[in-house]
Amino acid sequence: MERRTLATCVKQWPDKNTRFSVTSPNVPFEEYFNDANPKELVINIMVGDLQRIKEYSKLGYQIEQDIPDDIWKAYERLIELGFGKHLMRA
Repeated sequence: MERRTLATCVKQWPDKNTRFSVTSPNVPFEEYFNDANPKELVINIMVGDLQRIKEYSKLGYQIEQDIPDDIWKAYERLIELGFGKHLMRA
């Protein structure tokens, strides 16, 4: 989620003198979930964000970022497991 936010900021405000800082609490993955952020919802959102990191750069909304093959394979596996509720639709 942070990578997508930073990629958008860098693309939309390309001035080299503009600096961005994107941060969140340092919380272990398993401790991030709660009643407001259930695990299934968070994983669905993360899968959707990874898709957007790839697709939004093609649309000019964000800078392009490298997505390692093992990360993309994990993304595809999560979709197979039913975590595609936040994917962009054609």
